[in-house]
Amino acid sequence: MLSRLGRFSYRRRWLVVALWLLALGGAVLLAVKSEGPVNTRATMPGIESQQAFDLIADRFPGAAADGASATIVFVAPPGQALTSAENAKAVDAALASISGGPQVARVVPPSAGGSISADGSTGFASVSYRVPSSEVTEESRTTLADAVEQARGAGLTTEMSGSALKTGTKMSPMELAGVAIAAVVLLMTFGSMVAAGLPLLTAIIGVAISFLGVWAVAGPLEMAITSGMLALMLGLAVGIDYAMFVVSRFREERHGWDDAEQAAGRAVGTAGSAVAFAGTTVVIALAGLSVVGIPSLAKMGLAAAGAVVVAVLVALTLVPALLGFAPNRVLARSHRRGGVPASPRFPVARPWMRLVLRRPLVLTLAGAALLAAIAVPALSLQLGTPGDASLPVTETQRRAYDLRASAFGPGFNGPLTVVVDARGAADPAAAVATVADSIRTSSGVVSVSKATFNQAGDTAILTAVPSTGPTDERTEDLVQTLRAARPGVEAAGQVSYEITGTTALDIDMARKTQSALVPYVSIVIGLAVLLLLVVFRSVWVPVKAALGFLLSLFAALGVIVAVFQWGWAADVLGVEQTGPVMSLMPILLVGIVFGLAMDYEVFLVSRMREAHAHGTPAHEAIVTGFTQSSKVVVAAAVIMIAVFGGFAAAHEPLIKMVGLGLAVAVFFDAFVVRLTLVPAVLQLLGERAWWLPRWLDRVLPHVDVEGESLSEEQPEPVHVLSAR
Repeated sequence: MLSRLGRFSYRRRWLVVALWLLALGGAVLLAVKSEGPVNTRATMPGIESQQAFDLIADRFPGAAADGASATIVFVAPPGQALTSAENAKAVDAALASISGGPQVARVVPPSAGGSISADGSTGFASVSYRVPSSEVTEESRTTLADAVEQARGAGLTTEMSGSALKTGTKMSPMELAGVAIAAVVLLMTFGSMVAAGLPLLTAIIGVAISFLGVWAVAGPLEMAITSGMLALMLGLAVGIDYAMFVVSRFREERHGWDDAEQAAGRAVGTAGSAVAFAGTTVVIALAGLSVVGIPSLAKMGLAAAGAVVVAVLVALTLVPALLGFAPNRVLARSHRRGGVPASPRFPVARPWMRLVLRRPLVLTLAGAALLAAIAVPALSLQLGTPGDASLPVTETQRRAYDLRASAFGPGFNGPLTVVVDARGAADPAAAVATVADSIRTSSGVVSVSKATFNQAGDTAILTAVPSTGPTDERTEDLVQTLRAARPGVEAAGQVSYEITGTTALDIDMARKTQSALVPYVSIVIGLAVLLLLVVFRSVWVPVKAALGFLLSLFAALGVIVAVFQWGWAADVLGVEQTGPVMSLMPILLVGIVFGLAMDYEVFLVSRMREAHAHGTPAHEAIVTGFTQSSKVVVAAAVIMIAVFGGFAAAHEPLIKMVGLGLAVAVFFDAFVVRLTLVPAVLQLLGERAWWLPRWLDRVLPHVDVEGESLSEEQPEPVHVLSAR
């Protein structure tokens, strides 16, 4: 089927190219008319923090809980007080320019909100909007920025933060450098400008369609910019790799076939089959993120899965179509001149294979020990949601965070919101006071605000300020302590209360994510074993692949913890402040790395299986398969590392973590696991590597990943190439 698709795309190349250009044009039009990604807080049904937010929305209908907000921090000049006549006038003038805005619900100045530090030098104002952050207009943001500049002009140090600020994604030159490195690798691999440029061109077209498609639906589906960036990152990496595999196989087929159309069909029927299977594993793993129970993670997974689907379709249709325009120019120069190319040489592959096959046990133990040692930091994994503290000091949000932490204490950047339900109390005010007194006397609480009651007077909101920062482990311990003391407090006051707020929500999300990590990894591993069992018809190959995947995964997590949590090489990567690892990061890494690991497993081991299926002894099949596929696998891995490594310089903390995590995961999986441990373990197993019980062989469906059935359809190859 895929071979026929490849031949059709080659013959009707103008139609195929026109359809893809039409899809690109449609994606552009839809993206231009859309509002783009939105800035929304992650939600997670079933946790206390989310239930408390829902209670606030129910009992305080006019509170506009989903409305955008901004915080403006004012600092008086050295030796002066913010409450002095001149400074107070400057603050009032700046806030007055904001309060008249059509989207502004209210402005609470430092004096009215009791938000002035003990020494009187610092204060902050709160600005609430009637609309969510996604609907804040550029005019409102400009007014906010102008007010800050006005206060600065009056001599005050002024910074701002909050959801009302536009947090646009900034492209780093390193991200473009990744594409440039990919171009160099392709040129070195193929020795042809056309062959090197074709995978880049098709990948860019595919990733443009997928990214613009995500942008178009981001508004209605309430997707954040991270979804689009992940689709861009993954779509670009797999798009280049998948196209490269098809082009590489086309060049191999042209060595034996004069008919370029037949060669295109065989390339899509063989390498395209592996691409389709590998892409399917990536899509399944990413789409499987939907079962974790985190809507934002599900949206990211589906966006990335869509980008992979586009990359697969591009490799199966657009690549053979473009090959039809230059069937000979993608070949090496010596081949284009009409000569029969000599047998390909592998100056690195063969010596490496001789070493691996000579010392398989030593290399297996050494490789596993190396990855296990690198994975040790993962035992200290702390999940959370890095906020403004993780941003570079060049951002006003980070400077506002630092000013508040310095003047009021770190806990002011992550207060806890306590929602007290006093419907069952005889005296709601007294019951709420009991809860407030209990929290106020708890160790680790700096202050508790006055209660704010709803219109019915049966529900109140308290704000408790911890003594530690939002990402501090002691803050998490405080939340658990307050919740543990709840039964006694609720019995005494005949009330019930829940703890929420941004900090508590992040803590609850981290705990739920951590608890979902093991089941999700188990599902992914089980899926990997089943899929590879069908493809390779072997018991030990899937088990080996799953263990290798775990080694590379936990080694990548170890690197992430060492950099972002421990601060190793943080300056080199632009990590301003260490803290917890993003809650979504481990599960997201599992979903992506699983698919990529299966890519290399399929492309490498399928050649070994193909040789063994044609009668080659197991040990020789390892060498044959390795020499045929290792060059392309190495090139693909280097390209992915370059692309993902470029995103490690991104501005968005999650994208930075994902970029670094995927880069090191691909490095470990490709060079340590697939190119070292896989042939070494297969050498140790010998013929047993391809053992499958007879009863299982009868049950399993037959999947022709390498297109072996094509040999029955095609005539014998003729080693002739006419130059044209």
